[in-house]
Amino acid sequence: MFFYTLETSPFHQCMSSMIKPTKRNLTYISRNLWFIILYKSLVRSHLEYANSVWYPKRKMNVEKLERVQKRVTKLIPEISKKPYIERLQVLNLPTLKYRRYCGNMIEVFKIIKVIYDPTCVSHLDLVKFSDDVIRTRGSKYKLIRHHCCHDLWKFNFTNRVIPIWNSLSNHVVSADTVNCFKNRLDKFWTNQSKAKEV
Repeated sequence: MFFYTLETSPFHQCMSSMIKPTKRNLTYISRNLWFIILYKSLVRSHLEYANSVWYPKRKMNVEKLERVQKRVTKLIPEISKKPYIERLQVLNLPTLKYRRYCGNMIEVFKIIKVIYDPTCVSHLDLVKFSDDVIRTRGSKYKLIRHHCCHDLWKFNFTNRVIPIWNSLSNHVVSADTVNCFKNRLDKFWTNQSKAKEV
């Protein structure tokens, strides 16, 4: 029987293969004035590709991804000495972890509002509430979280997004369109002082 070490695991190899091309792109970006636009299109898009599927669960992998953005923000001489969170505020960039959370919430919104074909997406069970309970218990789109014994299911998309989704207010989750939901989500998390620092 073969056991993977941390360095030889398929997920670790996948992470390394994603980060290597971004390092090459960073050397080009650092010589260019439009580097934030280039960073968003050449590097960040690489790091975020299909992240709802391959979402990193280990802190080591989350930090490895965030280190790429930390390096980018240090390329600006005027703000290179500031702490990471301050650099993000100056550049109006959220953390990659925050963007993953937002992306996951947008995917859940699309599943619940049946924007995707229901036969092709994961099934999410809604809690049945009466109108009186909704006023006191938050959102009318609360999801049921199923018990999991194994990490494979615990960190699966349909299970890991439920606590975050259930913490959102009724005003946010009852949006009519995806853009309306994005705006309400940003405002809600900013008011919760969660934005850009998650």
